[in-house]
Amino acid sequence: MNTYEIFTESSANIPDALVKERNIHIISYYFNVGGEERPCYREGVSFREIARSFYADMRAGLEAHTSLISEARFAEALTPALQAGKDVIVITIASGISGTYQQALAAKKSLEAQFKERKVYVLDSANASLGQGLLVLKAADLRDMGESAEACAKWIHTNAYKVNSYVTVEDLKYLRRSGRISMAAAVAGTILGIKPLVKADGGAQPKLAVYGKARGRKKAIAALVDAFDKYVERPEAQTIAIAHADCEDEAEALAETLKAHGARDVMVEYYDLCTGSHIGPGTIALFFFGADRRTEAERKEQEAAWAGKPVSEKI
Repeated sequence: MNTYEIFTESSANIPDALVKERNIHIISYYFNVGGEERPCYREGVSFREIARSFYADMRAGLEAHTSLISEARFAEALTPALQAGKDVIVITIASGISGTYQQALAAKKSLEAQFKERKVYVLDSANASLGQGLLVLKAADLRDMGESAEACAKWIHTNAYKVNSYVTVEDLKYLRRSGRISMAAAVAGTILGIKPLVKADGGAQPKLAVYGKARGRKKAIAALVDAFDKYVERPEAQTIAIAHADCEDEAEALAETLKAHGARDVMVEYYDLCTGSHIGPGTIALFFFGADRRTEAERKEQEAAWAGKPVSEKI
């Protein structure tokens, strides 16, 4: 019998079948498009259909917005598990992308004061989309193998930066709107066919950052394969994940290329709507376990900061 439950947000992008099969609890973000608010995830409703409609609306020119998940919504979602006598693990989107992680920490504090015999472990995934999802699925593996909630939480904390996330976009206007590139860069890039290359960085508040550029779509996707070849570790022994924002044929073609480069199991899913609203339709993202993406200085600085935290704030 499981002694703890695993929660994450809809940003983790886990396919519907796996959510049910692996007993993972999803707390949905909401998006607003055309003045109408809708959930990013609904149990029993195909995410693929929700995503197709979402990206079609964006292609039609409608602006989409999402907001963080509040402390109150976390508390509401977690309370039944705590009342049932179970501990809880919450794995959130990267703290540098959304304030949701801080809301989850606030919920942890209030819930542990209410349920004094229970523990709430809140983990910053340092990722988004299926980068976050791969960590959630690993947590489910550890739980099902009989590992304790504390051991599971420590593994996620230790290995979050080993999930590598590489992204390329189709239309630069969405990166311009989110402030990741300037108006001048967006205009020049569009004229010249320049595609920015984006990755999850190694900062203490991890976020997506532009790290390079490629001339044209084919070269941009080839750059994802280059990153895979350079940084992946034991591709044959892990699930590689690809998320796409309504460009399924290209995503499936990338999956076949990766299999030719050593991958055996490649998961392909529509890109989550939370960060998808900031990078737009046509985006392709690649996620895999590999080399720690932090510099040695970043790693040491973060470990020193973690060591100095009060016991009440640690895993």
